[in-house]
Amino acid sequence: MRVGGSSGVTSSPSPCSKQDQPRVHRPSQGLVDPDLQRLSGEPVPALHRPPRGTSPAPSSVQPPCQELKAAVQSPSVSSSPAQVPRPLLTSPVPQLPTISLPSAGLSSGGAPCLTGAFSACRSLMPRTLGTQITMEKTPSYFVTREAPRRIFTMSRDTKLIVVVRNPVTRAISDYTQTLSKKPDIPTFEGLSFRNRSLGLVDTSWSAIRIGMYVLHLESWLQYFPLSQIHFVSGERLITDPAGEMGKVQDFLGLKRVITDQHFYFNKTKGFPCLKKTESSGAPRCLGKSKGRTHVQIDPEVIEQLQDFYRPYNVRFYETVGQDFRWE
Repeated sequence: MRVGGSSGVTSSPSPCSKQDQPRVHRPSQGLVDPDLQRLSGEPVPALHRPPRGTSPAPSSVQPPCQELKAAVQSPSVSSSPAQVPRPLLTSPVPQLPTISLPSAGLSSGGAPCLTGAFSACRSLMPRTLGTQITMEKTPSYFVTREAPRRIFTMSRDTKLIVVVRNPVTRAISDYTQTLSKKPDIPTFEGLSFRNRSLGLVDTSWSAIRIGMYVLHLESWLQYFPLSQIHFVSGERLITDPAGEMGKVQDFLGLKRVITDQHFYFNKTKGFPCLKKTESSGAPRCLGKSKGRTHVQIDPEVIEQLQDFYRPYNVRFYETVGQDFRWE
């Protein structure tokens, strides 16, 4: 999702000063979440308020540019380290299976924002004023383990916007897009399961792994509080784009200028289009790669995947305090 191309910007802080080094808040003894520790194969901090006076962790990595679906620098956000309160659970925490997730890694493709210096990345951004907001988006940031630390090193005041959707639908959409480019790939079912009769889902396949949102979120919560992360419902972005964009504008501290009158539904694509001003010509709709008809999947396969994702979804709802109703 592109949230207003150059919706504004603030001047970019230096990413390499001592005060910008990441502060990784580690839990006191007894507060490690055992479920997530088993899932990731390494200790993971529980969601709690970190102790005051935590010293910064040293970093020798040259930070790239912002790395997330949409990253926003805002001068109005406090520069204090992440204060992450543990959410109140309204239902029992589900027991999650033991899974070790491989690192998604960084694939640069020659992009300065992924591998180069901050100055190289910033040079690609539009010129903006100190009262404006700079936005940058790349879908792989959320699932890249190195991204949270690198963004925090660059600017701890960054606001993060993440678009999420039903992980089963997301996996099918991912497969449909890949199939359009590589028609000889295995079936969706063959890629989804190590052993379908035993219900063993193959979490090494990225289309499956990406939808385990709560595991990826844990890495971000070690650096940023939930108050600096906004989650957009991919489903509601289609059915109520103005409503979702209103929440985004509120999150960024902007006046609600994008409303219902700026959208119309394109029946051919199955998605809303953004109306431009009368003087700017045709409306902005999604490109050719969006709105494809999904591959038909066996309903039993879909049901098995829904069962697999359910505990991860519930934990995700509890963590972010929002029910996306994917079940």
